[in-house]
Amino acid sequence: MSADRTEAEFVAAFEDTSLPEAAFRHRDHVRLAWIYLRETPVPEALARFAEGLKRFAAAKGKAGLYHETITFAYLLLINERVERSGRGSSFDDFAEANPDLLVWRPSILASYYKEETLGSLLARPAGPGGAGSGRQGRRTAGPTGL
Repeated sequence: MSADRTEAEFVAAFEDTSLPEAAFRHRDHVRLAWIYLRETPVPEALARFAEGLKRFAAAKGKAGLYHETITFAYLLLINERVERSGRGSSFDDFAEANPDLLVWRPSILASYYKEETLGSLLARPAGPGGAGSGRQGRRTAGPTGL
């Protein structure tokens, strides 16, 4: 994410898909989830995050990269850490206190899932690029595959 972009500008650019793909790396996925979790209850944040990621991926021509298990797991881990640290900290403070969430490879999810589980078709949603599409699942560039 560009250092001169406010949280509101970052979220707006993500949601309207004008955010460049290069400005949405793993740390940015975590920051977006952190923002959503601070603004809305977990079920709403999860729905907003998942739908936004699907829309963003589709707009960038990469709809098949969305990975539902990784998306849900990361958001729930981020929520746990937000709850533990309190909602008053900045993202930089949150990131400093939770460096394990910011490492993509090896991912913290390796503590919870086998590689073959995350790579399976069952770990992805039904639809384009997901389970039932005939496309073999794989781990990719960010917590949600973007």
